[in-house]
Amino acid sequence: MKIDDVITNIYNEVKRRCELPSNVYGIGAWDHHIRVVYELAKKYADDYGASFEIVSIAALLHDIASVTDAKFTEEHHIIGASIAGELLIKVGYPKDKIDLVKKCILNHRGSRLMEKTSQEEVCIADCDAMAHFYSVPSLLSMVYREKKLGIDEGSKFVLDKLERSYNKMSDRGKQLVKKQYDSAKDILGPLDLKL
Repeated sequence: MKIDDVITNIYNEVKRRCELPSNVYGIGAWDHHIRVVYELAKKYADDYGASFEIVSIAALLHDIASVTDAKFTEEHHIIGASIAGELLIKVGYPKDKIDLVKKCILNHRGSRLMEKTSQEEVCIADCDAMAHFYSVPSLLSMVYREKKLGIDEGSKFVLDKLERSYNKMSDRGKQLVKKQYDSAKDILGPLDLKL
């Protein structure tokens, strides 16, 4: 199977799983996170010296376990790597490339600081964190609608999440979202009434 066909196949499969009623995160997981990570990975692959092919596939599959079954969320990096391997074997993707995609998925979580040994792993971990800076409205929706936080509490929650995401990125990733991070701090930070 040609690489474009592999990517299209994986793209469609992940989106399909996101659209299923069993996905407790809803289509927002696709629209406001997975697709964002995918677009960022494609955009920045060259900046990281990473394989466009590997990061494209890994970005699509990095949260496959979470959207497949909410019970997998805590260990979604481990279970997701296994699911990704199975899907990629079915489409005839080469084993050495499957192994690299799986490593990207295993090591994408900022909360699990694992050593990254390839530029592809760094790129995916950074793009996963960067996606939060491009999805601030969905984060705000989550804190106000789902968590039912007040305005100040919700703003602080989102700002704290962005700070954690920023601090987990490589220096390259921080450089790429510095403008967005500074803007978020200006907008979400405490109100300065000495305007």
